[in-house]
Amino acid sequence: MFEGIITPIVTPFHRDTEESLNIDAMKNLVDHLIDKGVSGIFPLGSNGEFHVINNEEKMQFTKEVITHVNKRVPVYVGTGACSTKETIELSKKAEELGADVLSVITPYFIRPSEDELITHYTSVAESVKLPILLYNIPKNTRINISKRVLKELAKIDNIQGIKDSSGDIDNLAGYIEIAKGTQLKVLVGSDSKILAGYQLGATGAIAGTSNLITEILVGLDAAYRAGDLSKAEQLQQEIEELRSVLKLGTVPVILKRSVELAGIAEVGPARGPVREPNSETDQRIKAMLSYYQI
Repeated sequence: MFEGIITPIVTPFHRDTEESLNIDAMKNLVDHLIDKGVSGIFPLGSNGEFHVINNEEKMQFTKEVITHVNKRVPVYVGTGACSTKETIELSKKAEELGADVLSVITPYFIRPSEDELITHYTSVAESVKLPILLYNIPKNTRINISKRVLKELAKIDNIQGIKDSSGDIDNLAGYIEIAKGTQLKVLVGSDSKILAGYQLGATGAIAGTSNLITEILVGLDAAYRAGDLSKAEQLQQEIEELRSVLKLGTVPVILKRSVELAGIAEVGPARGPVREPNSETDQRIKAMLSYYQI
């Protein structure tokens, strides 16, 4: 675990009044990703719209994903919430359902102190036996896990990884330095920084773009591990065509529409208030898919 390309899957919804979970589409997406060689499936991340899914739906979706993956690859389940109490409740339930790893985002909306953050993560870790992956995404939470906090949390046996989506290569390098000599693994959470992160010592990446251009991401990982830096650099650059189009809408609506138009799975819309792309944006998406020959 904690290596290779892990896909934070989009959560498929029906185009009905309830924007209900589409389990069949999830199965199609998961099968496609595993067939393409991803190293893990990650439901209920940022691209999975965890922030607009209620807890009953979260556990229903988690159960369905774990059952369908059926141990083919590890399943990383996002269980973070604003309160320690709710995070512990979700983490325990995900553990009972058979998750392999728990991904715990920092609390958001509020800004806990460093000591409060250490207490939060310590309490969550003590409540379960599963490995825990810390999730750092300061552009969304306004909290950046400091080196001091990470040093303290790395002392806890089942805190075994951190995903850094800061986009700051110096921040990532700091985490990798702290991880040396510990059980902690560092995963890249910014798709544009995967190769740079690998060169610093990151062991894998949680890459939203792998929902669509899976072969490029898996190929980048394989090329680097095989020592083919030139190919890895080329594949890293190939991601930029998709990233330029993702900016045309609110996360993750463009990615979901791309997955649909590529014929991978009918993942449906993002939940409101996020709107579906208009016809002009659809044409931009189709041009991007043509670039990748999808």
